[in-house]
Amino acid sequence: MTALDEMIEDLVAANRILAAQGVVDGFGHVSMRHPADPQRYLLSRARPPECIEAADIMEFTLDGDAIDARGRRPYNERFIHGALYEARPEINAIVHSHSPSVIPFGIVGEALRPVLHMAATIGARVPIWEPRERFGDTDMLVSDMAQGRDLARVVGAGTCGLMRGHGSVVAGRALREAVYIAIYLEVNAHLQLDALRFGKPINFLSPGEIDQITTRQAKGNPSEGFDRAWEGWCNRAGVAFKRRG
Repeated sequence: MTALDEMIEDLVAANRILAAQGVVDGFGHVSMRHPADPQRYLLSRARPPECIEAADIMEFTLDGDAIDARGRRPYNERFIHGALYEARPEINAIVHSHSPSVIPFGIVGEALRPVLHMAATIGARVPIWEPRERFGDTDMLVSDMAQGRDLARVVGAGTCGLMRGHGSVVAGRALREAVYIAIYLEVNAHLQLDALRFGKPINFLSPGEIDQITTRQAKGNPSEGFDRAWEGWCNRAGVAFKRRG
């Protein structure tokens, strides 16, 4: 199996995992930067994530042009991926989802911040992208590179961004990291909403705690890092776990 074949296999698994975890439903998508050409990325054709197979994976330029479409229809919002890869050369995987607990924070302006140690990867505060600021009233889809680049600007150097009335985007250095962040972004949002009901100040993770946790996670052994979470999620999603690297 080539490196590209392995990436496609993992990308299919990522779609199934995110669906099984309730982060994506019939919508949402996950991509990887191409292993041989950083100016291209891999993303499925427009299909529900839980149904995606290897034959659905397509190759795109950063501008969103399909290399060999063969009649396969791409996602309308593929520009989210191309714009972030363009802006962030260190990023190799991206998740866009509409996970439900995240949505309230983007529409009321409540700061989404880590309350759980596993969610330190979301960063100290998740920024909110408001498309009306530059584009007026739209259909809320990121359907061209101009909007994609504006979203990438708001995400900045972080790992996450909220999209008002729409969902979120997550960027990771590797696929398993991006899936981890996307899942714990939803978990953290749910927990923060629960904590807000008490009507008392929330004791968020400190910058120092975030730094120490993310440093440890990045250096994690197979028994404790992103691979450990990935193995469990593969089991729940009914896909084979493959240890890489």
